Amino acid sequence: MPYRDAVLDLLLGGRCVGCAAPGRPLCPDCAALLEVAASPAWPTPVPAGLATPWAATAYEGLPRAMVLALKERRVWALARPLARVLAVAVSAATADAAGPFVLVPVPSRPSSVRSRGHDPTATLARLAGVVLRAQGVDAAEYRLLRSRPGVLDQSGLGAAARATNLAGSMACRTAPLRHLAQRTPQARFVVCDDVLTTGSTAREAQRALESVGLEVHAVATVAATRRRGAEGQGPAR
Repeated sequence: MPYRDAVLDLLLGGRCVGCAAPGRPLCPDCAALLEVAASPAWPTPVPAGLATPWAATAYEGLPRAMVLALKERRVWALARPLARVLAVAVSAATADAAGPFVLVPVPSRPSSVRSRGHDPTATLARLAGVVLRAQGVDAAEYRLLRSRPGVLDQSGLGAAARATNLAGSMACRTAPLRHLAQRTPQARFVVCDDVLTTGSTAREAQRALESVGLEVHAVATVAATRRRGAEGQGPAR
């Protein structure tokens, strides 16, 4: 065990989310095993009109453990590696277009933010913007969306129930929208989230942005759930 990891384990009691080795939350060996290769990740069924969704990996194994540890246990050290994964998805989603790009995080429910003590998706989008700018990409993150009251926890809901639960649940925030219009009038918008499941959340975020005249170029996520029959699935016709 490296000396630094031994000290961290002694002081913090930390363990790698991938292999449970004492020390840092993501050990070098597990970090090397993190496979990232962004591709379109169409859910089944596809919500009508959904912009092309891109995911950098599958929501299973190590990526799933990392997302849950950041989201539910506030393992802050995982935010930057996950943001780098999200940046890969954004890069793939925008490879066919010129910037500037605006990353718009899907808003968490206020009750979730209160219980968790943070908004993980907003954090990942902000840090992904830092990664992209370091690579020379004209990208910024704006928290343009807010979640309206009355949205239920999505856990356990199927595609139809999720779509019903989320319908009309998001709206644009006026002040950041006005600021964005002044600074970046020709921006292309990318909806960002940690995980794509049924696509209902991304589609609602897209609807809210489009309702104020903003065209969503794509959806980018860290990971996507594997769905039966999803291979080769394209947009709904």
